[in-house]
Amino acid sequence: MNILYHVPLSPFCRKVRLSLAEKRIEVQLVEERYWEQDADFLRRNPAGKVPVLKMDGKIFTESAAICEYLEEKHPEPSLMPIDPEIKFEVRRLVCWFDDKFHHEVTVNLLYEQVNRKIQNMHEQRGSGPIASNVQAGLKAIKLHLYYLNWFLDNRRWLAGNAMSLADFAAAAQLSTIDYIGHLPPEVWNKYPALKNWYATMKSRPAFRSILSDNVPGFPQPNHYSDFDF
Repeated sequence: MNILYHVPLSPFCRKVRLSLAEKRIEVQLVEERYWEQDADFLRRNPAGKVPVLKMDGKIFTESAAICEYLEEKHPEPSLMPIDPEIKFEVRRLVCWFDDKFHHEVTVNLLYEQVNRKIQNMHEQRGSGPIASNVQAGLKAIKLHLYYLNWFLDNRRWLAGNAMSLADFAAAAQLSTIDYIGHLPPEVWNKYPALKNWYATMKSRPAFRSILSDNVPGFPQPNHYSDFDF
């Protein structure tokens, strides 16, 4: 049995989950409390990070490398185009979401509001989110949403005419921010092209497990699993 050690709201885990589901690769999801630095987990990945994929008796780490491996090992359906220029655009956008969006938005919103609370409970501390970080994340996300809406006004999918890993990288990040309530319907309505794209992503079978996530202490908003939001 293939096993993915993950955290439900990790966008990097979600990107791998989406790739696995799109390629119809069966996998058992095992939630990993990586912040506890469990010895067994550190043996699987000395970096102490998720996702970690156990497949065919081998261990694979780092979401970008895992997704590339899945594409080569299971090329159908393809999430990476053949054309070198479009392939470059896919990789550029994956880097955009894994690095820039993650640093400017996800770290300041998801990690401040969710990861910090979980870590505080584990360490029995009482500090809350840092307000200046949350404000920075809320400011940054407006620019990213505008940029994505402009893209999707001119393209069917983020990297061109076919869905790709770029769309999964984007949806993985956005869905975590959506889950914690920072993307209510009134925000989506300001970006109609982006909203239509996200509704299409949410309606894909590969997205079902993402929409069914429920994290104790952090209930999903009413619109989160709704295709017509």
